[in-house]
Amino acid sequence: MPALSVRNLAACAALAISFAQAASAANILIGDAKSSPESLTVAPGGVVIVGSASSPFIYKVHSGSSTAEKFIDVSSEGPGTYFYGVLADGPSNTLWACQLTPVPDATPARKHAVLRGFDLVTGAPKLRWDLPGDDSTCNDLSIGPDKGLYLTDTSNGVLYRLAPGASAAELYLKRPTLVGVDGIAFLDGTLYVNNVFFNKLYRVTMDSDGKPRGMVDIWMDQPVRGPDGMRAANGKLYLAENSMGIISALTITGDKASVTVIKDGLKSPTGIEPAGDTLWFTERAIGTAESVPMPK
Repeated sequence: MPALSVRNLAACAALAISFAQAASAANILIGDAKSSPESLTVAPGGVVIVGSASSPFIYKVHSGSSTAEKFIDVSSEGPGTYFYGVLADGPSNTLWACQLTPVPDATPARKHAVLRGFDLVTGAPKLRWDLPGDDSTCNDLSIGPDKGLYLTDTSNGVLYRLAPGASAAELYLKRPTLVGVDGIAFLDGTLYVNNVFFNKLYRVTMDSDGKPRGMVDIWMDQPVRGPDGMRAANGKLYLAENSMGIISALTITGDKASVTVIKDGLKSPTGIEPAGDTLWFTERAIGTAESVPMPK
């Protein structure tokens, strides 16, 4: 009888854990199934902010809600305008966003990218910086330990840095191997970027004053296909693999990364965001922002 009671207690505990995990998971339609949510971020207070890669809107979902509301509307920017990376910067009360607009009648097709800064609470415009070049792709963003904003330009293989309080970003690093650069994140003060074209992960080495010296190719212990959005938390990198339909955690040891699959069978996940005990991600192909409990 005592052994049976122990088993019953264990079963009840397991059931309670499963209910808690189910309660902390979410599946939220962003606008509609064609909204193409590319990137998402979580603002102070648990507000989830999601950019649309098929419309000129950024949406927000209040904590505890299952309904997405339009937050930013840039439809006046020109036909076909859309968003890639979004990043909430609580200390500066800024929502950073990568805004892209197709160049009319361009052959071959080109797009013009702009770094936008909006008030994190009201959505009012705060900053606008046009990326250089005739065809640019502002893709994703990260705040460094120096409080600078770092952003990727996928088309041109460039990293830019916007210094705190500056109105224009500066070239930080340009390399042929960065053509295809997508996700960007700082893990324990070290800068990592991935390459969505060539399925690579790199560590950017820096000198003592923060200037880049080079790049180290990080070997991953299993194939990664279409590495896209990437964020850091709890000593790990969290990665959305758009081609594999996977979200995963990367544990970096020296020049090697151990890949742990968190969830597979997804429909083109492109954005990811750890927030407390919750891991958020987008499924671009079906227009949703979803979450699972943060892996232990």
